[in-house]
Amino acid sequence: MKILGIIPARFASTRLPGKPLVNLAGKTMIRRVYEQALQAHLINHLVVATDDERIVKEVENFGGNVILTLTQHQSGTDRCAEVAEKIPGYDVVINIQGDEPLINPAQINLLASCFNNPSTSIATLVKKIETLDELHNFGTPKVVLNKQLEAIYFSRQALPHLRDIPQIDWLAQHTFYKHIGIYGFLTPTLLSISKLATSTLEKMEMLEQLRWIENGHKIKVAITDVESISVDSVEDVEKVLKALG
Repeated sequence: MKILGIIPARFASTRLPGKPLVNLAGKTMIRRVYEQALQAHLINHLVVATDDERIVKEVENFGGNVILTLTQHQSGTDRCAEVAEKIPGYDVVINIQGDEPLINPAQINLLASCFNNPSTSIATLVKKIETLDELHNFGTPKVVLNKQLEAIYFSRQALPHLRDIPQIDWLAQHTFYKHIGIYGFLTPTLLSISKLATSTLEKMEMLEQLRWIENGHKIKVAITDVESISVDSVEDVEKVLKALG
């Protein structure tokens, strides 16, 4: 099984323009993501996918692989699909978030290992929610799982709703999971879902994975205990710098 790792990276960002090129203790964010992902031993080839020449130049400067993509893609998934078509011969594509400079290579390997099961066509990671603040934070997508460790719904709300139980006691009564935004796809599945129209639930929650579920795709889940930091603001940059010491 050959696995292609792709790091989608856009220069445009509403909250933090030029995010992939932000300097984090002497290295750009995209470089830190790339160097972390390069340590995942289950990835056979790694490439950055971007629509911006400034990011292309940066990746080339540090010796990474990069492909210039179209500008009109609505999501990183669509950008990955374009690259998967340009680099044939890989069975699985791992979409690695370009804004997680401290991503643990073990998380990438864990996701890749989901495809040892021949029935897996899409996979992602989840982590147990530890605090009520996190549970009720609309910026943290929650995941409902079935007994086969497949995601059956994603929501910005706390799901499921524990009827007749005070919210302060919810974490003691049920294990809730948050979504860790890294995906793996069988290559034919990736190419197929990139052609799907935006779905009703996706529009409501603004979560693209609901489009796949609405169209009948199963999403295998692996549970990680590793925390990751997504960079969406100046405050997040400070968190990363603190973690880097």
